[in-house]
Amino acid sequence: MPPADPPAQPGPAEPVPPQTVPAQTVPAQTVPAQPVPPQTISPEETAPPAGSAEEALPESGPPESGPARAEAPAAGAPGGEPADPGDDTVVLPSVILPPAPRPLAPAPSGVPPAPPARAPGAGRQAALPSWPQVLATTIRLWVQRRLTRTRIAVIVVIVLAAAAITFTLVRSEAPAGPGQAGSGALGAAVTAREQAATWVARQVAADAIVACDPAMCSALQGKGVSASRLLVLQSGNADPLGSDVVMATAAVRNQFGNRLSTVYAPEVLVSFGQGSAQVVIRAVAPDGAAAYRAALQADVQARTTVGQQLIHNPRLQLSAAARRQLAAGEVDARLLTTLATLAALHPIYVAGFGGSAAHASAGVPLRTADISGAAGGAGTRSTVSLGSLKRFLLAQRAPYLPAEMDIVRLATGQAVLRIEFAAPSPLGLLGPDS
Repeated sequence: MPPADPPAQPGPAEPVPPQTVPAQTVPAQTVPAQPVPPQTISPEETAPPAGSAEEALPESGPPESGPARAEAPAAGAPGGEPADPGDDTVVLPSVILPPAPRPLAPAPSGVPPAPPARAPGAGRQAALPSWPQVLATTIRLWVQRRLTRTRIAVIVVIVLAAAAITFTLVRSEAPAGPGQAGSGALGAAVTAREQAATWVARQVAADAIVACDPAMCSALQGKGVSASRLLVLQSGNADPLGSDVVMATAAVRNQFGNRLSTVYAPEVLVSFGQGSAQVVIRAVAPDGAAAYRAALQADVQARTTVGQQLIHNPRLQLSAAARRQLAAGEVDARLLTTLATLAALHPIYVAGFGGSAAHASAGVPLRTADISGAAGGAGTRSTVSLGSLKRFLLAQRAPYLPAEMDIVRLATGQAVLRIEFAAPSPLGLLGPDS
């Protein structure tokens, strides 16, 4: 083994040939003229990853002094392996450049710079709540759930109870069917109004004025009575004068009291219902109750006189009931005049009179008659037909024009012409010379 070389003696440094290092272009950094808070850079951030081939080199000139960072591969050594010490290749020492300053975005004027970002995972170790807080929160949530369920259950019970009560009331107050009253007071009142409105639409003269409260007027319009014929009695109206008929419902009776029967409308034509649901249809006295009663009494006497004369007319054939009604003065004056006129033209048979209404006042006449042609003299039958009688009556004028005429068949099987005059019956048609 050869002896070791003696240590090299310092001598004049040999000139190092210039090495051509590719210049790296560093982009210019624009930093605002503001104080930048100091930043702490950990050693891990400055150290490059292991095995990196990048080297921080100066742009030009000799390398700066400093500790070696990494050995650069010698020129001509493939694969980056260090050159043989016996080779003439010069190994450049490694240099470490200070870390480049981080680019900072210019902060808006007047706004302080944002604080540095926290490291990942910072703030995750939050303080855990104490056991008393956990227990209080658990109890509060449990109570809220219980109260919510209880509240929902109470609401459901209330809704079901209200539905059951409404269903019961509707069943008890609604009419059980067409023309039938319900079991409640409301159903009875509605039924009475409907019946009274139907009667007025069919029985009262087409040109008569009817006084009524708003609900009753609405029911009348529903039956075809025009609004021009209605006198609405609202709170504050003076009286029903100016009308021919007044619908005395509970509201009208409360409004006028006893004056309704003693002053305005003393005669009852018909009545429907009972108690507070009752509807009484009355004839209005334009000259007062006293004058009306006097005129009615005189009319009854005149009807009695004319009726007894017709009983002895040989061209009139009367049933026993019709004979009795004529003798008592119960027949309307318009019917008496009509029968006398027909008997002068043809023999007439009268099966009976009708049209009496429930709870009508004394003296209110019968307005309906069932008639047909009668047998003539010597046992021959009259040639007049029901159609001929109807055409003759249709040619009459008011007040002797019937409101309704129909051919009907009686229980005995006989076909007759039913004549009906409208209400209320006029007074004073039968004078002294009738």
